[in-house]
Parts: sequence; C-alpha cells; structure tokens
Amino acid sequence: MITNETEVKVRYQETDQMGVVYHANYFVWFEIGRTHLIEDLGFRYADMEEEGIVSPVVDIEAKYKRPLRYGQIATVKTYIKEYDGFRVVYGYEVYTDDGTLAVTGSSSHVCVKKSNFRPISIKKHFPDWHKAYEQAVGEADGVRN
Repeated sequence: MITNETEVKVRYQETDQMGVVYHANYFVWFEIGRTHLIEDLGFRYADMEEEGIVSPVVDIEAKYKRPLRYGQIATVKTYIKEYDGFRVVYGYEVYTDDGTLAVTGSSSHVCVKKSNFRPISIKKHFPDWHKAYEQAVGEADGVRN
C-alpha cells in the first residue's frame, strides 16, 4: 500500500487551554500529509490549479483517541482509502512519538472547475492521476476498508 508518513512537531500555538492539540489543527496536518502523498505519487496540486481545477473537501471527519501535547512529534500516515474516478477519500492515522494511535480520520474530495465549481472527471482530465490512484487503491484492497 502506498502510504506517506509525515512528521509534525507540535507547536505551542497548536495547543488549547488544556495543553493538548486543538482539534481543528489535525485537519491542517491531514492536508500536509495529503499533499505529501500526492507528491509521492508524482503529482502536485499546483499543476492541477494551473489548469483551472481545484479539489475542495466535501466531507471530513476525525476520531480522537489520545491527546498530543506541545513539543511532541506527531506522525501523520496518509493513504488513499477510496477512489471512483470522481471522488477521492483519503485516510489518516496520527501517532504520538511513542507510536500510540492518537487520531484517525478521512477526507473526501472532488475536482471541480475553479470558474464554476462544476465537477470534472479525474479519469478524463488527469489520466495519469487516475491511473496512480487506481493503483494505490488496488494495493490497499484487503488491507484497509
């Protein structure tokens, strides 16, 4: 399975009054991991955007299991959970520096024309991305569901 692992050092400003990472900051970390995964596959969001296409989040969720605190190193593991030619669902696992699972999550994305936000087919407009995503999902079959 193609998985990206990105380390993030927890900064003081990412914590809340309880001294743990504020819940919304995990979504930022998800984006960092997702961007790195796409780069690992050989692509860049910037190239897509130059063609007038953007990929908004249409659904996102996180489940919090253990807190992360200032100064710790978080490891964000990102993978492609589902892909159907139009919609991509990325999966995320965030681990503490001792390897404990802290957060799981997913985000769903579609590609749309920036000018009118009408959906486009990744398969048709970005065949190389399509092929790479299908391969990544194929490698994940039976491993994660």
